[in-house]
Amino acid sequence: MTVWDDLVGQEKVSAVLDAAARDADALVTAAAAAEPLPEASKMTHAWLFTGPPGAGRNQAARAFAAALQCVSPDRALGGSPGCGFCDGCHTALLGTHADVTTVAAVGSEILVKDMRDTVRKSFTSPATGRWQIILVEDAERLNEKSANAVLKAVEEPAPRTVWLLCAPSIEDVLPTIRSRCRHLNLATPSVAAVADMLVRRDGIEPEVAASAARATQGHVDRARRLATDPAARERRAAVLRLPLRLDEVGACLRAAQELVDAAAEDAKQLAEEMDGKEAEELKAALGAVQGGRLPRGTAGVMKDLEDMQKRRRTRTQRDSLDVALGDLTGFYRDVLALQLGSRVAIANADSEAALDRLARGSTPESTLRRIEAIGACREALDRNVAPLLAVEAMTMALRAG
Repeated sequence: MTVWDDLVGQEKVSAVLDAAARDADALVTAAAAAEPLPEASKMTHAWLFTGPPGAGRNQAARAFAAALQCVSPDRALGGSPGCGFCDGCHTALLGTHADVTTVAAVGSEILVKDMRDTVRKSFTSPATGRWQIILVEDAERLNEKSANAVLKAVEEPAPRTVWLLCAPSIEDVLPTIRSRCRHLNLATPSVAAVADMLVRRDGIEPEVAASAARATQGHVDRARRLATDPAARERRAAVLRLPLRLDEVGACLRAAQELVDAAAEDAKQLAEEMDGKEAEELKAALGAVQGGRLPRGTAGVMKDLEDMQKRRRTRTQRDSLDVALGDLTGFYRDVLALQLGSRVAIANADSEAALDRLARGSTPESTLRRIEAIGACREALDRNVAPLLAVEAMTMALRAG
């Protein structure tokens, strides 16, 4: 299995990246042998991966990173880099390769202080690998200062450094940065392709795989979670029951509180899994003595970790809320399709009775207003409006229609 097998429904993108990885491999091999460098026009120092949520932007970037670090002996025999099994591929895919640095937003933004060490590392030679690779998973969350730091690094990169930036759309990245990147746009995978992936790679029953793929409309990660996690299926079912409960003001407020509480519980579970482990690892790295006492002068480092974890919990809660809002949007989209007699496939076929009830009891105009109310809630959350206030306003608007 090659690294490109992780890219669902992205055959064109895989072909472009495979050709670039071949040229990159030839370039490094020629340099190591002190031979004249071959023409490598398909390889460049900066790449921008865009596409809708679930299309696999980060997976594509990480697969490319693995192919660039591939050390399979088959390459010398004409094989393509990216075998998926060698040490270079394996560690790059797992995120443990010494020369693949991943940057992801912890809170709502990537701060310049989070980028300084990364930018500094981008100007160094690879320690053990073939390339020094910087993978920025949330390039749209770079603020002005951190984006300027990245721009300086992308303008004049080290000879063996590659920047891989991921964002929802090309407009989400500064023009000065995107003009220096090669752009690859990923499309949303088809429902059939996602269902096939779940069956082949995860051993999911075909009916469950088809239902999860259809419900998430081609979002690979959410489809896998929905197919493998009963708790995720129950949370989604609870969200889809919400539109039928909004018959009075009190019910709207209760429904909003339940959505926010469920998102907070998700964030709490993630924090319990990660925060304690990170704190213990940092204490050990700082040389904490028996009993957990920290050396003098290290309290500030622990405070920075706690601040980072707090920002991550806030983002996790809002990401969980966004998933619920996406499910609601899909629900009302299905209602609108039924009202208009559209032949578009219904995503929430398991809620057909509720869809029919709402379709008969409202108009297409009111359904569109409800979809707009969900969009307004998402925008409010992006502006850091208190989650409960934003969701309460949305549920009231859903009731009014």
